[in-house]
Amino acid sequence: MDFFSYLAAFLLVKRLQKALKFSPLYAKWGTVLSVSLWSSVIIYIIAVSNFDSLVHIFLGSFLLLAFVIFADREPDFKTMRSFIQSHYPLIAAGFLAGFVKLIAPGFYSKWDNYFEFAIVGAFVWTLARWATSKKQQEEFKIISQQNLELDRLVAERTAELTKQKNELQETLVLLQTTQQQLIQSEKLASLGELTAGIAHEIQNPLNFVNNFSEVSIELIDEMENELINGDKEEAIAIASDLKQNLGKIIHHGKRADGIVKGMLQHSRASNGIKELTNINILADEYLRLAYHGLRAKDKSFNADLVTNFDENLPLLNVVPQDIGRVLLNLFTNAFYAVQQKEKTIVIGYKPVVNLSTAVQKGFVIIRVKDNGAGIPEDIKDKILQPFFTTKPTGEGTGLGLSISYDIIVKGHGGSIAVDSKEGEFTEFLIKLPVSYES
Repeated sequence: MDFFSYLAAFLLVKRLQKALKFSPLYAKWGTVLSVSLWSSVIIYIIAVSNFDSLVHIFLGSFLLLAFVIFADREPDFKTMRSFIQSHYPLIAAGFLAGFVKLIAPGFYSKWDNYFEFAIVGAFVWTLARWATSKKQQEEFKIISQQNLELDRLVAERTAELTKQKNELQETLVLLQTTQQQLIQSEKLASLGELTAGIAHEIQNPLNFVNNFSEVSIELIDEMENELINGDKEEAIAIASDLKQNLGKIIHHGKRADGIVKGMLQHSRASNGIKELTNINILADEYLRLAYHGLRAKDKSFNADLVTNFDENLPLLNVVPQDIGRVLLNLFTNAFYAVQQKEKTIVIGYKPVVNLSTAVQKGFVIIRVKDNGAGIPEDIKDKILQPFFTTKPTGEGTGLGLSISYDIIVKGHGGSIAVDSKEGEFTEFLIKLPVSYES
């Protein structure tokens, strides 16, 4: 029975060789396992030829123990650890038989059949574990192949998702560029609609400049005559009138200059720089520009402009051209609504657009109300969505209110709400915080 330990050591190394044959680890362990395999054979031959059975038992047990401890501690063999550890009962049985035979040979001779039975049983247990581990190894091989296939599929899917992500990012950049182009187009379109209104608003101060300039020339002629006649007091009085005229010329010239600069700002892309702004002046200016712009296209259109400005309104730190765009959009929509209603109601209807400002609890409130056709209840929640419009095709992009929402809410920390009753009125309410930093 002495050869069981050697045989177990030989089979253990052989099993490890076979397990690693098609593995990348074979290059690392192939030579070591081959040497160990043949070493077990050579040691067995030497032991049989030169030593008695007692040394034979101990040498075989030590050889198997060395192989088992080495393999059990190596991480590369962890998948076969249960099979490797199944050799410990055979090692224990071999050492027990050897020590009993060394210390109590009579007892060993009497019960040697039981010791041999223990060794054979332990060897059979090892073979059983070998068969089990072989099946497990095959299952592990199948799982490994499945994992490799899964890794391949994951890699392909990851590459596909990365490609889709890059395509989506490119699409997003394109959409953002298109959005900016649409916004700029919307601004230029609204500016085009205001051209007539701008001309009307500039014409008034220019008329004043022309009239006061003509009067000033006449006053200069009169002052020259009075100086020639030696009437110094009358010349001084005329000079005073002339000074007043020049002041009025400067005032109306600045008024025209302000309108032009405002429209230039409106046409340019916003630089996002906030500055202290008088909302009352800004709102009143855009209200009249929008009104006269529409009247230039439709001479028959007239509406009552009702304003109620809070004189105690504080200056707001805002981007004036952006807030101007919001107000212009609301005014244009209001005038469009009352104009369309007027076309359907011939008698007893008077278009009215109300503009009011107030300050309440740390917010500046701007209300724009019209007595137009109103907004149907089923679409009221959609009017702030991009590209949604109630106007006929070609008359609106659906971006105006969406852009207005972004400017008020995201750009200035405020809010914009709408209240409407179909057939009666629409009112937009803007709330801007008095103190807001972004």
